[in-house]
Amino acid sequence: MPELPDITVYLERLAEKVQGRVLQRVKLLNPFLLRTALPPLSQAEGRKVAGVERLGKRVVLALDNGLFLVIHLMIAGRLRWLLPGGKPPGKISLAVFEFDNGSVVLTEAGSKRRASLHVLADRAALEAMDPGGIDVMAATLADFRERITRENHTLKRVLTDPRLFSGIGNTYSDEILFRAQLSPIQLSQKLQPEQIERLFHATQAVLQEWIARLNEEAGDWTEKVTAFHPQMAVHGKYNQPCPVCGTPVQRIVYADNETNYCARCQTGGKLLADRALSTLLHKSWPKNIDELG
Repeated sequence: MPELPDITVYLERLAEKVQGRVLQRVKLLNPFLLRTALPPLSQAEGRKVAGVERLGKRVVLALDNGLFLVIHLMIAGRLRWLLPGGKPPGKISLAVFEFDNGSVVLTEAGSKRRASLHVLADRAALEAMDPGGIDVMAATLADFRERITRENHTLKRVLTDPRLFSGIGNTYSDEILFRAQLSPIQLSQKLQPEQIERLFHATQAVLQEWIARLNEEAGDWTEKVTAFHPQMAVHGKYNQPCPVCGTPVQRIVYADNETNYCARCQTGGKLLADRALSTLLHKSWPKNIDELG
């Protein structure tokens, strides 16, 4: 799922392309995309884009009549830019937002239709959709400390909770925790003050670095949005060498996601129990990275 760095780059490109321009027409190619009935989508047509905003992991187009178009890309949704006369790609296109200088196409790969479009009447309705997470890029250390210790859960869970932090998901939480040299299963209320400060600075640094990197790679438009990048330290790097100590990166697999970490740098050499493998192996499950051979 596109996270804060990816959404930020989308917003910057969208602002360059469509802010101040009239949304001439919206072609809804899949009726299940639209999750609201009122106001009607037709009220967005012929209106100027007054601003482009982020709401968590959602892209928001603010129109000059007070309406908001809220696009949630979910896992496989992506935005593409087509020049005038360009043809939207086949079956994966869900909607086309037409402007005089080109079109924004919302696509979604795969057969599951999870992406969504909401038409909201005013800012109060937009604010009601906000789960409440703070923008970590604008947060102070005090803000961050209050959120990270509000509930006693694992750091992985806390960082990815949209009620606490805005826009951080599975990918960048791995990178943040690696940078901070903290275990993903460390309980948030057990953190020492120095660890909280280290995590705060790691969070801002990692996100800012990736916003800059993705911006540079995007060029005129970001064509490839993915959770896996060669430059990442641990995310998606299972069994590859840690860039700091060379130890093979480990993982915890659950549902559709996995947590990647370096046992040497983050957990003092301890291997975290993988729900599937450790249950299967029982006593044979190694407890320390040095036991892996």
